[in-house]
Amino acid sequence: MNLRTIGLVIGREYNTRVKKKSFIILTFVVPILFAALCFLPTIIMMNTKEKAKEVAVIDQSGIVLPFLENEEAANYYDYTGREPDSLKAQLSDLGKDLLVVISPIDSVSSVSVQTFSKKPAGVDFAANLSGKVSNAVEDYRIRSYNIDGLDEIMSSVKADIKVQEFTIGEDGRETISESGIYMIISMILGMLIYIFVVMFSGTVMSSVIEEKSSRVVEVLISSVKSIDLMFGKIIGVALVALTQFALWILLTAVILGVGGAAFGPKLLESAQGAAGQEQIMEMASSTAGFDMEKMVSSMDDSSELKTILVTLGNIPWGQLIISFFIYFILGYLLYASLFAAVGSAVENEADAGQLQIPITIPLLIGFFIALMAMRNPYSQVVWWGSMIPFTSPIVMLARIPYGVPTWELILSIALLLITFIVLAWASSKIYRAGILIFGKKSTWADLWKWLKQK
Repeated sequence: MNLRTIGLVIGREYNTRVKKKSFIILTFVVPILFAALCFLPTIIMMNTKEKAKEVAVIDQSGIVLPFLENEEAANYYDYTGREPDSLKAQLSDLGKDLLVVISPIDSVSSVSVQTFSKKPAGVDFAANLSGKVSNAVEDYRIRSYNIDGLDEIMSSVKADIKVQEFTIGEDGRETISESGIYMIISMILGMLIYIFVVMFSGTVMSSVIEEKSSRVVEVLISSVKSIDLMFGKIIGVALVALTQFALWILLTAVILGVGGAAFGPKLLESAQGAAGQEQIMEMASSTAGFDMEKMVSSMDDSSELKTILVTLGNIPWGQLIISFFIYFILGYLLYASLFAAVGSAVENEADAGQLQIPITIPLLIGFFIALMAMRNPYSQVVWWGSMIPFTSPIVMLARIPYGVPTWELILSIALLLITFIVLAWASSKIYRAGILIFGKKSTWADLWKWLKQK
């Protein structure tokens, strides 16, 4: 390999891609979309109030109606004694949105519920109604025992137990933790690695196919070696990806900062109300000048906010960020070399399907194993998934928030690096042979033949 030639190819690939309209558009659109995902749901929820449903109720059981209290989402009206069929036809005239018919009590002290409406009532309304009817039936069954004070007894024995999780460090120190936080971070990291590796590796394949179909590659090969061209293209796209990463992070931070300053107070007021806002402001003023550690230590151990903050503080962020870039780069290089080989063997992306599928399957398997890691990060399947090079970029990133021994991390990276070197050598042989073959649809047998060539 000629490093100078590779450098020239890298420069050409980088300059060509960063000047494309698609690169510029994605660079600005992705941070905006991400910020929108952060702000829009909250804004919509706070500023959009659904009109309360007007509900006519025929309670043939005689036990449910007292439990159907009017609320923000629905107003209930008693039409018990009316015929359901006639009432169905009069719903619009009566100004009602729904008709709820509750059956008489059956032999097992239960009831059935039916709703009738012009438009679907929605999942939330159905779940809310189901809960109210269930409470009514439970109350009826309790009273049927004719035991004085039984409902109070049943209420008093109910318990709501919250499990507090603690992790024990190497020094024996116990710290609060929350598995749900680890699960969320694992899911995000696994998805990011999967999306970025597929996206940028696919970009390499598309670039190779484009140059081959336009016969530009014939001009390039006359000036540079095929292996230099392949590695220059792979590294050039990697640099484009890192550039885009950096710009995404920067622009997202700026947009979130500006958006938080503009909409934060309004959202806080809408979410908390006046009393809640005063409470938050009081807490903020009382903790002014304190560092985060001191503020956290002042919170009650049962506080959910303290649990979240301590859990986030326990995550090895330095190791996580460094590992993210290492696994992204090595995972990308591994799959990009395979995709480059596939791209050299075909003349259009439609023909690449049969050759591409076996390559993408390990990525999909890795993604599903990463989903398993969110619930059971210490299973044998997850461990092996974090070691096998074809799945480790995704699975290991999902494991790290839960804590991974250093030797496992080093072993996983070493195996990934060695596998990349071997596959890059094999891909370069396929690339060298396939890039100059035109008018023939390549098969796996052809790739194997090119691989065996000296």
